[in-house]
Amino acid sequence: PGERRIAGEFRVPCRHCLREVDAGDPYLTVAHRPFSGVQPYAETGPIFIHANACDRAPETGDLPPMLSSPAYILRGYDSDERMNYDTAGLVPREQIVERAAEILADPAVAFVHVRSATATCFQCRIERA
Repeated sequence: PGERRIAGEFRVPCRHCLREVDAGDPYLTVAHRPFSGVQPYAETGPIFIHANACDRAPETGDLPPMLSSPAYILRGYDSDERMNYDTAGLVPREQIVERAAEILADPAVAFVHVRSATATCFQCRIERA
């Protein structure tokens, strides 16, 4: 079950609308595994979602508004959801789109995770258009 909280000065990113939860607004902290099954690379960790209904983020080629930190970890995964270690690295925010395109240029990579540079928490997934 999710834990209900109120956003304070440290705002959290909603994984549904991909925007930050405004200070004073309620949100839920829930356990999430961004993989289809259980296997050694299928990490489970906390994510945040608005407690009240919000619109799902549109699928675009733009970075979501919630990605406001200076850098993130990008990791490529194959179609079996196993990490490709050669793709993992710290990427400045302004280079995420370019680096994700480079990683996805490898046909062995099925998708890319964007993760927090500090706590390695899952932020979002990037797929080929």
